[in-house]
Amino acid sequence: MRNKVVVIFFVLISIFIISCSQGDVKKIDETPTRGNIKIGVDESFQLLVMAEIDAFQSMYKYATINPSYRPENDLFSDFFKDSIRLMITTRKLTPQEEEGLKSNNIIARTTKIAYDALAFIIHKENPDSLIKFETIREIFSGNVSQWNQINSKSKLKEIRLVFDNPKSANVRFIMERFSLPVQFPDYCAAVNSNDEVINYVEKNKNAIGVISVNWISDKADTVSNKFLSKVKVVAVGSALGNNEYMLPYQAYIAEKSYPFIREVFMINRESFSGLGSGFTAYVAGEIGQRVVLRSGLVPATMPIRLVQFKKE
Repeated sequence: MRNKVVVIFFVLISIFIISCSQGDVKKIDETPTRGNIKIGVDESFQLLVMAEIDAFQSMYKYATINPSYRPENDLFSDFFKDSIRLMITTRKLTPQEEEGLKSNNIIARTTKIAYDALAFIIHKENPDSLIKFETIREIFSGNVSQWNQINSKSKLKEIRLVFDNPKSANVRFIMERFSLPVQFPDYCAAVNSNDEVINYVEKNKNAIGVISVNWISDKADTVSNKFLSKVKVVAVGSALGNNEYMLPYQAYIAEKSYPFIREVFMINRESFSGLGSGFTAYVAGEIGQRVVLRSGLVPATMPIRLVQFKKE
């Protein structure tokens, strides 16, 4: 009987050791350049991240990155529920959010990868493509609701202001930029995505759309070019109040003179050096930053050179 008990004991110990070693093997199977990971991405940066993933996976054949493109609020919810280990977003964690993670022994690492901007788009036939910075503030504040308040000769009537999603980073950015209350005016509306904003503006002459410039900035991307052909981009007046108007070009974003610039971050909660860490290092590295530059945004970790051409 005693021998039988000893045999059973060693069998159980063996099963335990084998199961533990299998768990270690599973963990070891994921490295910075190998494995399978789901990441969360602010929908504003879908075109950029698609290009980064394609470049990364072409270099590392055993790496699979599955992106979920979400509004900002949903993105952070997934991150705190541990549904994703890595997210790409336009805001850092708050001190309270960092402390909440630390209480669960999680240290989140934040890496700035790019500078982005919000673009304001209008219908192709709308002639009012120059709008002052203060006028944009008044539109969002509810004090300017008619096109003839911007241009007395305009034949358009009420402005229809369109966002991508009520839970998006675009909405939060505008509210913070102008210190606005929680609720926008009645002539503001939200659809579901940046591409839906573009399609709405294409069909409505009185609309102003708010999108990430990434959706129209990559001149080598067929999707970006298709969207840009549908609408007209507004040149925004300087926040300094002078008579200079700027489109959301890379040069104006790089020199920080365009008034609606924001940072883009990768936030990683991995407790080991996994695929999320490897992809972050890649995007922040030389090749990944060249992808950022080519997409029409401004790299955060790679210096760029601005060249000014003078007309003869």
